[in-house]
Amino acid sequence: MRKITLALSAFCLLFTLNSTVVDAHASSPSPLYPGTNVAKLAEQAPIHWVSVAQIENSLVGRPPMAVGFDIDDTVLFSSPGFWRGQKTYSPGSDAYLKNPEFWEKMNNGWDEFSIPKEVARALISMHVKRGDSIYFITGRSETRTETVSKTLQDDFLIPADNMNPVIFAGDKAGQNTKTQWLREKNIKMFYGDSDNDITAAHDVGVRGIRVLRASNSTYKPLPMAGAFGEEVIVNSEY
Repeated sequence: MRKITLALSAFCLLFTLNSTVVDAHASSPSPLYPGTNVAKLAEQAPIHWVSVAQIENSLVGRPPMAVGFDIDDTVLFSSPGFWRGQKTYSPGSDAYLKNPEFWEKMNNGWDEFSIPKEVARALISMHVKRGDSIYFITGRSETRTETVSKTLQDDFLIPADNMNPVIFAGDKAGQNTKTQWLREKNIKMFYGDSDNDITAAHDVGVRGIRVLRASNSTYKPLPMAGAFGEEVIVNSEY
């Protein structure tokens, strides 16, 4: 009987130790320094990366044309205005995007807090040098007045001969509002960060080029750049 008792005690002790080890492994935190290797460092998404210089080279010999740009997250990091708009008009929700008061503020001064993206400086400078006509087509709602056109012209040093007033295409459910403007203005190239920028370009046979959206943009989720086989500009998140 004593032998049976000792055997049971030993079994229980072994089971307890095993359970403790399993629990310890399960609750162990992730390594503080996980490390990496060359294969991981060299890993790149299989998409069509291009530089501004390569885009410029692809246009050699072509006459001046109309080119279009989206605004938010493409040429301007405008999250500060949108962040303030949400906090002011609809904390915790996107309802502010349907509020005309927000758009009056955003389109008439709040872009003073927007940061011009360096990739946009390089692209616009290149197109101005070519003599191209610059259009900005945004999904923002139209307002009675706007200072966005002047802000963009000043930020990017666009001569009056190259600059066109901003087109406020708005946002309509189930409709890509930028498509008609690309067609109407005979735009040959269109730069944008959103999927609908690229699909609008493709829908009318325009060369659509993706600009990366900054990871700290308030516009989430981040789109999957290159998902439509489009060109994606390297280092264009800023």
